[in-house]
Amino acid sequence: MQVHFIGVGKMGLPMASHLAAAGHAVTVSDPSGERRQFAQAQGLAVADDAASAIAAAQVIFSSLPNDAALLNVAAQVAAAAQREAIFVDTSTVSLPASSEAAARCAAAGVHCLRTTVSGNNKMAEAAQLTVMASGPRAAYDTVLPLLRSFGPNQFYLGEAEQARLMKLVVNLMIAQTSAMLAEALTLGRKGGLDWHAMWQVITASAVASPIVKAKAVQLSERDFTPTFTVEQMIKDLGLILCAGEASHVPLLQTAMTHKLMHAAVEQGDALDDYAAIIKVMERGAGLPDHL
Repeated sequence: MQVHFIGVGKMGLPMASHLAAAGHAVTVSDPSGERRQFAQAQGLAVADDAASAIAAAQVIFSSLPNDAALLNVAAQVAAAAQREAIFVDTSTVSLPASSEAAARCAAAGVHCLRTTVSGNNKMAEAAQLTVMASGPRAAYDTVLPLLRSFGPNQFYLGEAEQARLMKLVVNLMIAQTSAMLAEALTLGRKGGLDWHAMWQVITASAVASPIVKAKAVQLSERDFTPTFTVEQMIKDLGLILCAGEASHVPLLQTAMTHKLMHAAVEQGDALDDYAAIIKVMERGAGLPDHL
């Protein structure tokens, strides 16, 4: 298929590369000159004119940072894409913005798939993402072979915003896992348990979920190099809390985790991994950052 991919950041670039490796004719565009250079270095064709590339594509993908970027790109797609083209957005955005973007595309005869992904940039590079899709079923069936390039699991969830909501549900659980670890590890460390021994026991216990095991690799060495930053998690938690408010769901624990993430920013950890709230909890208990 002829594919144009808009937004080749840490997630978009490996996804676009997987599509090209699967034999599709892929062009890419990005507002960042640095990201365009990265894409070119990986052998991807960078479009000189995004509108022309959109017009030529059967399928347009995007991986974008926020609501405003999605609405801007959706307007470009609606203006330039051929009728019956399929717009596949993989971003984490609010449900209202997603619905507005889909309506703009539908008015122009473009099918819009909300195709969120679960996993970090390392998982994107390894083609180990979980794909959650909603939107027109026929469009999903058409692009399913492309989505399989991103990882082993794909789920079709419905005709509207179900994929956006499911991504928020998953990310709520990810954020709350970090809050759970922050409290548990701080309690153990303050009580005199060895940091490395705690991680050994935790990863061998009933609470050793895949994400806990994945985090253990870095955090057992107190390495807070980000796979997903505190600032990024604050953005997602904001979306989650807005979705809860719209549905009258009192997300009390999530609201507290949101405050802990803001505390991490105030303490200088904004660009650390979101698990840096462990350090926030430790500082509150009078523990130093170093072991």
